[in-house]
Amino acid sequence: MELSEEELRMLEQMERALVEEDPKFASTLRGTSFQRTARRRMILGGVVLVAGIGLLIAAVLLELTAVIQTIVGVLGFVVMLGGAILALTSARSPSAVTPKVRASGRTGFGVVDGGRQHRPGRVGRQRSGTPFMERMEERWRRRRERGF
Repeated sequence: MELSEEELRMLEQMERALVEEDPKFASTLRGTSFQRTARRRMILGGVVLVAGIGLLIAAVLLELTAVIQTIVGVLGFVVMLGGAILALTSARSPSAVTPKVRASGRTGFGVVDGGRQHRPGRVGRQRSGTPFMERMEERWRRRRERGF
């Protein structure tokens, strides 16, 4: 359910008042510390990924015995895989890395409509865990309300 223009305006006023009254608390609500942590984890994951690739290349280029070459290669692969997993899990949700920008051009808490961003012209989707028939009934109810 979308909020009316007046409700959006009131919410923005409340957000501004909160920022003026307690900027530290507002910063915590925005999740800026979580964003910094996610960025750091992504950078660390990238560095570990490059180190794993370096180990793989070193295993191939260095003239080592076959057993040691295999061990270094497998170790490089495991390190590379760990770095990729670390970087990808940090970047899984775009909202964790980049702040939400409203139509007014300023960042906000993202609490309007549950913090979800909608594509223009599309109706919000139900959760995937909702049974099929309930989704169809909801869709039918919305169509009837709109007069289609």
